[in-house]
Amino acid sequence: MKSKIVFWLLVVCVVSPPLCAQQNQKLDSLLTLYQNLDDGIRKYEVLAQAHELTLYNDIDAAKNYVDLSVKLARQLDYKKGIAQSNYNLGVYYNNIGKKDSAFASYKKSLQQYIAIKDISGETAVRHGLAILKFAESDYDKSLNLIEENIEIQSVQRPIDSSRLASSFYLKGYTQVKKANYKVALVETLKALKIFERIAQPDREADAIALLGEIEYHLGNIDKSLEYDKKSLAIYRRINDKFYEAESMLTIADTYMEIKEYDTAMDYLNDALPLAREIQSPSIETMILGALGDIATEKGEYYKAIDYIKASTKISKEAKRPAILGENWLSTSLFYSKVNQPKIAIQYLDSTLQNAKSTGNKDLLQRAYFDGSKLYSELGNHKQAYAYYVDFHNISDSILNSDKSKRIEELRSKFDTEKKEQQIVLQEKEITVLEQQASISNLQRILMGIGLLLSLIGFYAIRQKMKRNRLEKEKVDAELEFKKKELTTHALNLARKNETLENLKLKAQELKEKENMGAGYNQLIRSINFDLQDDNNWENFSRYFEEVHKDFNSTVKSKYPQVTSNELRLLALLKMNLSSKEIANILNISPEGIKKARYRLRKKLDLSTEDSLQDLVLSL
Repeated sequence: MKSKIVFWLLVVCVVSPPLCAQQNQKLDSLLTLYQNLDDGIRKYEVLAQAHELTLYNDIDAAKNYVDLSVKLARQLDYKKGIAQSNYNLGVYYNNIGKKDSAFASYKKSLQQYIAIKDISGETAVRHGLAILKFAESDYDKSLNLIEENIEIQSVQRPIDSSRLASSFYLKGYTQVKKANYKVALVETLKALKIFERIAQPDREADAIALLGEIEYHLGNIDKSLEYDKKSLAIYRRINDKFYEAESMLTIADTYMEIKEYDTAMDYLNDALPLAREIQSPSIETMILGALGDIATEKGEYYKAIDYIKASTKISKEAKRPAILGENWLSTSLFYSKVNQPKIAIQYLDSTLQNAKSTGNKDLLQRAYFDGSKLYSELGNHKQAYAYYVDFHNISDSILNSDKSKRIEELRSKFDTEKKEQQIVLQEKEITVLEQQASISNLQRILMGIGLLLSLIGFYAIRQKMKRNRLEKEKVDAELEFKKKELTTHALNLARKNETLENLKLKAQELKEKENMGAGYNQLIRSINFDLQDDNNWENFSRYFEEVHKDFNSTVKSKYPQVTSNELRLLALLKMNLSSKEIANILNISPEGIKKARYRLRKKLDLSTEDSLQDLVLSL
């Protein structure tokens, strides 16, 4: 899974040593000024600045300053100061992980800002609430809050461009979490355009990095890497070491996905000393975990466990439960590789407990799958089967969730296009009415005569139009039925191949355990024959050609260099199937699908900006 962390969005900050020195100097000046001021609004503002300076590098001092500011604001009956202090308390509680307290402080601040009609403060608090809801995975509520902010900010004069761009950015990132990637792309580009115009390079780099994540999810790996490297260059230019390290980790993750481990290690080895320099346990643990994964893939198991143990130690000290769960799963995999399944099971149990407590479905899915294999190795087939069922159930729930998100995105797109069509029709009606209003009385008389004459053939024409409409409806209905039939056939073929592949693996395990080679060999050969049976593909091709007429001939005429296997891949892409479904139908691994897509892009001469999916859909 590609690692992407939007640190500024979740209100996390790390201050570099040189900047710390500057801030300490400024803080000393503020405290001196504070001692010499009488109680008043100016003194409150000094406390607010001191809180802001210490929020990310001395959380206890920040809490002290915010408590003093609350007390002073109440003493002065300074309503804006009271609202701001409650907001600052919300930020503080959010940073230390007390979400309920943060929510209560934000809500109190929002009511106070609304009461004094301070729109700037109101939108700042609503943004904080949106982030809280985002962190709770309540993406719909988060989006509602963001939309309120965008609506208010768009009509406010003067417009706070930076805050408006931040709202677009947060909206884009939330849509990524909802898997609405094309919607996310539009919103993130809006944010990027504003950040570029107001010259905020740090936020510009954040937006570019998010574009990289979106392109990754859309399957455009080259484009994703291009964006990630562009954002990395900006972070280096502005000397932002924290995000420089995070960007290198992100790029390394992408190279790991496409099995370019040496390139990934180069980025990780450059990022590790940076993470230690800025004292970021989150980034350091993820880098060590990634290095462990690479070592595991290379078969260097004992080197891998050293990385994983180092990562686990830091995760425990820094209290990072999400990363700790990943470390335990990696540790379980290590002991499985070195033939110590009982120890592997112990770490697997810790992983399952962690995944359930953090609500990490992806980790839970992988843990159940690994557990099924481990218990099978131990001969506990009952538990292996139970874990496999749990794995399948979670996989189905994730798949259904993804399908629901895709349907919601398509419905939203349909509603938008429908409204646009209605507007066009209304404009045409207005144009017709205007033209009718300009017709002279003579023209009206002539039109009346023409209308009278046309009545003779009107009935016949009307009947013909009715027959044409009915015929079109019939054709449309048949095409829709064929589309459903094609989809059903494809999904059944994918499910059948997946089941046969699992059955083959089980037969191979039993063959090794029970020394009954001849019978199992015959079973495995039968399964392989069925998996490779071209009749399955011929039946699918027949359905496909009925729905997408001339697709194969069009591809062959435009791209004669495409092989028959690549033509099969193009047909499945045309149906907009998932990579997993395509892999099952073609009986190859998901990694094989990625490589096939990559080779196909090269053969079709697609640049990094071009989308393979868009090209296929246009054929």
